[in-house]
Amino acid sequence: MEKRRKRNEILERTAQRLDLPGDLVAGLPKVELVGDQEVRMSNHKGILSYGSEEIHISGGSILLRVRGEDLELRAMTVGDLLITGKIHGVDLD
Repeated sequence: MEKRRKRNEILERTAQRLDLPGDLVAGLPKVELVGDQEVRMSNHKGILSYGSEEIHISGGSILLRVRGEDLELRAMTVGDLLITGKIHGVDLD
């Protein structure tokens, strides 16, 4: 686990120095909020918990918590997912 963390830190620094997007170089999660009705995430590591009012998603080194009403996982592939509903907040841990 420690080796992976150091590797990711090196890739992040390299991406910054070369002015490249970190999500492409280091496989970092990318989160996009579209208004208050959609959350898109690339490079996720899986759903940790799922409910109509809160969804927790692993981003590897981060935890994404989506809060709202009538939340629904509309699409999910190995690397991308789409959540719809009335989004009240998105928290990172």
